[in-house]
Amino acid sequence: MKLESLTPREIVARLDRHIVGQAAAKKAVAIALRNRWRRQQLPPELRDEVAPKNILLIGPTGVGKTEIARRLAALARAPFLKVEASRYTEVGYHGRDVESMVRDLVKLAVNLVEREEAEQNAARAEKNAEERLLDALLPRPERGGGGGGGAVTVEEEAPVAPAAPAAEIARTPSGAIPLAAGEALPAGAEGGGNTREKFRRLLRAGQLDAAEVELELSVSAEPLAQVFSTMGAEEMGAELEEAFARMMPRRTRRRRLTVAEARRVLLAEETEKLLDREKVTREAVERAENLGIIFIDELDKIVGGAREAWGPDVSREGVQRDLLPIVEGTTVVTRYGNVRTEHILFIAAGAFHAHKPSDLIPELQGRFPIRVELSALKEADLLRILKEPENSLLKQYQALLATEGVELAFEERAVKRMAEYAALANSRAEDIGARRLHTIVEKVLGELSFNAPDLKGREKKVRITEKYVAERLAGILADQDLAKYIL
Repeated sequence: MKLESLTPREIVARLDRHIVGQAAAKKAVAIALRNRWRRQQLPPELRDEVAPKNILLIGPTGVGKTEIARRLAALARAPFLKVEASRYTEVGYHGRDVESMVRDLVKLAVNLVEREEAEQNAARAEKNAEERLLDALLPRPERGGGGGGGAVTVEEEAPVAPAAPAAEIARTPSGAIPLAAGEALPAGAEGGGNTREKFRRLLRAGQLDAAEVELELSVSAEPLAQVFSTMGAEEMGAELEEAFARMMPRRTRRRRLTVAEARRVLLAEETEKLLDREKVTREAVERAENLGIIFIDELDKIVGGAREAWGPDVSREGVQRDLLPIVEGTTVVTRYGNVRTEHILFIAAGAFHAHKPSDLIPELQGRFPIRVELSALKEADLLRILKEPENSLLKQYQALLATEGVELAFEERAVKRMAEYAALANSRAEDIGARRLHTIVEKVLGELSFNAPDLKGREKKVRITEKYVAERLAGILADQDLAKYIL
């Protein structure tokens, strides 16, 4: 769907299909996404002045912070990257370079544009791959040459049997390509007219898939620069490897493959040939700069109090200061060119149990003007999460077990009991929100999942009742200490 058709109301409605509750957070991200389209409609002199209003989502784990950001990016077909702020503080300053998040975002944008280009060129690439495969099976006639020296062509023989076995079509050790019983085309025969079309029909019908063919295929350059990746500069290995690949001549190697394998390899090669690398890079950088979304999780983990101003935790405020220029706008050098971060949308999140957002350095606080608090999930919310989303957990398990022929049905009271157990476990142990449902449902259906392939007849119709749920969850919450380890 195009960005201009996504009104804030439509964005919230689409998020509602996958995420229960958290209306304030959905509204905030919907406005932020709509403002991106509004900015594109402004005259150029004003467009560069309008900066995105970054968002800080505050709430416990498992309430939907990451999912809201991820679904938002999917709606806009925008490059999306999730990073953990704590990954930049591993053993003092020996974490990753903060600018690497922008490089990763651009790389994701390149992959996104490449996939879109590949989809657009799919028909052309498939046609080119088919022609190369036919050339290998049945070489084209040479221009200006004779008629193949009297070679027998299929036109002179009986029509090709449409259901010829693959074994009768495969190349023989002598080099001839048997078409069907009693019909063989010499290896040096010309691939003219009807012969080529008959091979094309056989190829498209899949009757040549088991045949073997020899192809000249390109070989990837050896990863000469991987040794540099252990030096701490993670980008160095990829940069040097790409540079060596461009300098070295493209090598090829003859390989013998089945037709089915050759079709996949040739399709990948032809798709790569049709990509305009310069266009892909230019569009990817533009999309990353204007539509990119970076989700910074665990922001509260890099907040340090006054008592933590010494020792290994001193790096926390340093990471905040490193993040500051990225969030407020700078230029980052990447292998795809310079990338400006002024208009990348940053969505940060954190539980902020031990600290408050006001404990962040003032400069970073000012770069996240929109703050939204997400509420903890209650039993009613957990019940809705089990039932309402398009790809809810219960629907996922029903689909998984259906592959074994098992028809799984849930009674309403059974679903309510699972939500009740999840809410109770969250209240007694650590509150992990909706993630608790994965533990509960897996505990309820674990035995059934294990035995599903062995069920026969009427056993394949399983109804999950309240009693069924209670039996499998009985005793888990009786011992609070034990519950902490199990759940």
